[in-house]
Amino acid sequence: MAERRIAVFGAGYIGLVTGACLAELGHLVTVRDINPERVRILNAGDVPIHEPGLGDMIARNKERLTFTQDLNQAITGAEVAYVCVDTPPSASGDADLSRVWTVIRSLTDARDLKAVVMKSTVPVGTGARARALLDETGLAHVGYVSNPEFTAEGRAIQDFMAPDRIVIGQDNDTAGALVATLHTGINAPVATMDVKSAEMVKLAANALLATKISFANEIATLCENTGANVTDVLAAVGMDHRLGAHFLRPGIGWGGSCFPKDSEALRQMASNTGFHPQLLTAVINVNNIQKRRAIQHLKDELGDLAGKHVALLGMAFKPGTDDMREAPSTVLAGRLLAEGAHVHSWDPLARPHAGEPWDSVTRFPTPQQALANADAAVIVTEWPELAEVDWAEAHSVMRTPVIFDGRNLLDPARMREIGFRYTSVGRP
Repeated sequence: MAERRIAVFGAGYIGLVTGACLAELGHLVTVRDINPERVRILNAGDVPIHEPGLGDMIARNKERLTFTQDLNQAITGAEVAYVCVDTPPSASGDADLSRVWTVIRSLTDARDLKAVVMKSTVPVGTGARARALLDETGLAHVGYVSNPEFTAEGRAIQDFMAPDRIVIGQDNDTAGALVATLHTGINAPVATMDVKSAEMVKLAANALLATKISFANEIATLCENTGANVTDVLAAVGMDHRLGAHFLRPGIGWGGSCFPKDSEALRQMASNTGFHPQLLTAVINVNNIQKRRAIQHLKDELGDLAGKHVALLGMAFKPGTDDMREAPSTVLAGRLLAEGAHVHSWDPLARPHAGEPWDSVTRFPTPQQALANADAAVIVTEWPELAEVDWAEAHSVMRTPVIFDGRNLLDPARMREIGFRYTSVGRP
């Protein structure tokens, strides 16, 4: 495989995983970020995010992987530039692409550049605007490629190195072929298409996964209302080879950096074309409601929540990550505080932002400490540590033994045998 010099713009989640994996494949990679503290941390040998295997991969490839703030250092000799910057929602609900345009404009002096690769999640049509900007800045000879990422937090390295597919949206065959060769060593089918279609693949894939989760949550509510057991129901549904069991699992709602942002972005993009996506809107609404249903479960058991102490067990949006973006726990904490409750929390990794609601939440180092003197507990994130808790001891230290299991992590019969007033999602 030919070794290539690659510049990665953005040392966030996508940029770090992309840069490390490309270095693992044998390329010379320079990751540029404008945040001096982030660059300092990386150059000191630390990793500013929690992702299993990422720190080891960066250390293993330190001879091929460089981190810098310096633009010239990043673009000198680079044949390919990956755009891995944030595209957060703007005030209008559309994706804010200002960072994307800043990166493309900065490439004017990249004399060896052959392709610009969009890894950031962007609206359909961004490629055409990027192509025009490249032409305007004297880079008409540089190809443009959409190469969306499909990495899930907690298993991003595995998803990059052993993906279900590699999607390449190209504006010319040469640039697309170059990007395909960068993945030499990865055994996966390559789906080549036009740029707009590649941009749509990312949004559509996440929307469909979100749909499966919201569907599971709707069925769970119906099971609660009818006395059916959602675990048995969806296990049998998932045995159908046309449907599959993956993501067909109810819970407290989806969060994270992808599903909420991408679903809203797809809905906003559809609205901008004059189309109202009714199914997608329903998927989003179901998820918003699901996050708040835990509060009603607590009210059914405790009545007025004012003055009650409630423990939130798990804060990150899913286990195996410290990511708090769009985490259901933030909605729950905010609602509980609004109801006048005192909120305890526990999570082994989560890094909540300063400010409300977390400034008003008392965080404890262990689940048992968070449960002490609590009137109720909500299992928000299915951390494996929670399955190992001595729940008989937890029962003895709680003021009122009420648990809402928002992830169906524990065995209902066992919890009721201990003496808990235990409810979960869609299980009688």
